[in-house]
Amino acid sequence: MLSEVMRIQDTQLKRFVLDSGLVSRKDVDGAEKITKDENRTLAEALVSSGAMSEDDLRRVESYVLGVPFVSLKEVKVPFEILSLIPEPIARTHNIVAYRKTEDTLEVAMLDTADLPAIDFVKKKVGLKILPRLTDSDSMRNTLLQYQKTLKDEFGDLIARESSALTVIADGNGEEVSEEDLKKMAEDLPVVRIVDTLLHHAIIQGASDIHIEPMENELLVRYRIDGILHDAMSLPKHAAPTISARIKVLSNLKLDEKRLPQDGRFKMEMDGQRVSFRVSILPIFFGEKIVMRLLREGRSGYTLEGLGFHGQALERIHATTKQTTGIILVTGPTGSGKTTTLYTVLDILNTPEVNISTIEDPVEYQMPRVNQTQVKPEIGFTFANGLRSLMRQDPDVIMVGEIRDQETASLAINAALTGHLVLATVHTNSSSATVARLLDMGVEKFLLVSTLRVAVGQRLVRRITEAKETYTLSANERADLGKHVDLDRVLDVLKREKIVKESATWNNVPFFRPKNGADAEDGYKGRIGIHEVLHISPTIKDIVMASGTADAIEIQARKEGMLTMVEDGIYKAALGQTSIEEVLRVISE
Repeated sequence: MLSEVMRIQDTQLKRFVLDSGLVSRKDVDGAEKITKDENRTLAEALVSSGAMSEDDLRRVESYVLGVPFVSLKEVKVPFEILSLIPEPIARTHNIVAYRKTEDTLEVAMLDTADLPAIDFVKKKVGLKILPRLTDSDSMRNTLLQYQKTLKDEFGDLIARESSALTVIADGNGEEVSEEDLKKMAEDLPVVRIVDTLLHHAIIQGASDIHIEPMENELLVRYRIDGILHDAMSLPKHAAPTISARIKVLSNLKLDEKRLPQDGRFKMEMDGQRVSFRVSILPIFFGEKIVMRLLREGRSGYTLEGLGFHGQALERIHATTKQTTGIILVTGPTGSGKTTTLYTVLDILNTPEVNISTIEDPVEYQMPRVNQTQVKPEIGFTFANGLRSLMRQDPDVIMVGEIRDQETASLAINAALTGHLVLATVHTNSSSATVARLLDMGVEKFLLVSTLRVAVGQRLVRRITEAKETYTLSANERADLGKHVDLDRVLDVLKREKIVKESATWNNVPFFRPKNGADAEDGYKGRIGIHEVLHISPTIKDIVMASGTADAIEIQARKEGMLTMVEDGIYKAALGQTSIEEVLRVISE
């Protein structure tokens, strides 16, 4: 924000805006009052009072500090210059390269005092860096060019390389030998196509790549922020060669086309290691390939960063301080359960604690954590692995997923014998978790004496900075009231001091994507919405009396639990997502 952008002293700024007539004396006096009352800089006060925009202030900074100002709104930056700064760095630090000479690189920034960013770029390119100030529209336009240029470049490359692909002919009914397939998979065009496809997916922030043979084409789709997007379509004849290339990378049998195969491989890009989990399934038109992208070493998450807050956050922190019991995280596939568990493990990961996990598969490597992967095909299941783990003297155990009675019983037994157990279960809500475990055959009295908290979660897409504000009309409030108790959400917003005590839904703003946002649909990245069910004495009594999931939820709400949809509306009021996005995810 502005406090980071401006580096001009208040007296300097005041003199300049008054002398130049940019701001009236009345507005400056009003802004000075804000600086005294709220302990803010004059620059921040002028922007918050509406006297100047952030971009006006950047132009003032440019003039006063003698830093050249550039506008890149209509400028098309050549890709070889733009790509000198990796997109993640460009987006995080708002810094883009736009002009290069033999020994200098001109970069446009929103904050020319961001020295670490300048230092990083200098080390990467080995040129003298000339920082220039720009405005937010220019920055947004230039950042958009990363995606567009990649798509353009990718399209050209595909057209060029596809025509050079060796066609695997099987018209005579003859099987192509494994040796020939291996040679074709190392052919330069297919290597280039697959490499570009994987790089593009990493830059786009995809979590999965789907390569699907159709009757007349090969369709490539990326799952970005939980939603599948068509990325490109390739000629039909490319399918067998691309399939062979991915099999070579994953160490799979090249001549096996009738049975499903699973494998994995790794690659590095811009210092980021990415692990690809590969699944190949024979379908009517060939082999469908799905690759799950797992970015390694993604530590540094916090519970607050994942979207936990208030009472829910306190309950999880309180549970991590206990040495026995079970913490369950529940939700559908791809709802961020594993990330939440790894974040809790990160909190627990201290020198005096021994942590062991049993997973399928090991998604992220964690230092000082003993991670084991199950292999059901050789009889090494969650249950067998858990039995062996118990002999390894662990303090904390993480079980990737509780799927059956045997694993559930062993996890409860581990919690009863002095271990803290973390696990995931597939259910739709935190209150349904209890019923799911009872269905598996777990004894009620054992469950209530070990289960500490059950966390239900989903992921909603984050709304970008290009958003518009609106307040709910009476009709909209009535419609929303069918899904959620708005009064409870407002109480939490007041309790956590997000809105004033006097606020009503008439003046609490919500947000929706503005047309032309920097992500095509106005969203970029995701955040969790959660419900944290604390197993209180009253809820234990309800479970023992064979109460339903609804009865458990009613009691949990009386004890202060926000449901997932209520937490979603809370985050929509914070400007992190939109109401439409919350309702889309909850209704799925």
